[in-house]
Amino acid sequence: MDAATTPFPSTTRFARLEPCAVEAAGIVLCDLDGCLISEGRLFEETPAFVEACGDRLWVVSNRSDTTAAALSSQMLELGLNIPFEHILLAGEFTLRRLAELGLTRLSLCATPTLKELARILGIDPESQAPESVLLCRDPCLTVDSMGQVLSVITDDIPLWVANEDLSHPSHDGRPVAETGALLAALRAIRPSLTWQCLGKPDPAMLTAALSRADLPPGDAVFVGDNALTDGQAAAAAGIPFFHIQRNHLR
Repeated sequence: MDAATTPFPSTTRFARLEPCAVEAAGIVLCDLDGCLISEGRLFEETPAFVEACGDRLWVVSNRSDTTAAALSSQMLELGLNIPFEHILLAGEFTLRRLAELGLTRLSLCATPTLKELARILGIDPESQAPESVLLCRDPCLTVDSMGQVLSVITDDIPLWVANEDLSHPSHDGRPVAETGALLAALRAIRPSLTWQCLGKPDPAMLTAALSRADLPPGDAVFVGDNALTDGQAAAAAGIPFFHIQRNHLR
C-alpha cells in the first residue's frame, strides 16, 4: 500500500459520496475538485449529497484561481446552493491572511479575479517593491517569467504558496496541473527555495471553518479524495476523514 492510499487515523473509504455516511455529523467539510465536481461538471451523486447535507456543508478546497463569491455563483448555475460564507478556498484564504498581517504590497502570481480581490483588500498585487510573493494557480506563469519571480524572492521577501497540490483529477481521472506543479518548476530552478503554505495539508482552513461554525472537531467529518492533503489536514485537525476513491487512485 503506497502513501497515497495509506489511511490516516479515523479514515473511512468510499467509492462515491454517500449522504447516509455523514447524516450524524454536525458539520460536513468537503473538498471540491474530485469530490463534488470535476472540470466544472457535477458527479452523478453530488446533488443528492449536497441536498442531504444542507446548511451543514462547507466547501474547503485548495482552489487558488477564484473567490468564494464567484464559486458560489458558479455552483448555483449547476443547481447547487452553497453560500459563499460556507466556502473556503486556499488562494483567497491566504490572500486574506496576508491582508490581516498588514501586507499592502505583493508580487501576486494569480488570476485577474484574485488580483482584483487583492486590490479590494487594500493590497497592490503588482508592486515594484513587494513585501512578499504569493504563488497561486497562475495560467500566465511560464518559463519566460519564472526567473523574474525567483529574482524577487529573498530572505526579506518570503514566498507564500496557496497550495502544494501537483494536480487534481479530471472527470475521467486525467491529471489537471495545479499550483504545486508551478512550485515544483520553481524548485527545479532553485532547489533551496523555501515557502509558507496555508492550503491543505495545513489544517488552517478546516479549523477556520469549525471556528466560524462554532463547532468542535468531534462534530465534524471531512470528505476528500486526496489522502496526502485532505487526509493529513483532517488528521491534524482531529477530524474523521472520509476518503473518496473513485475509479482512479490519488
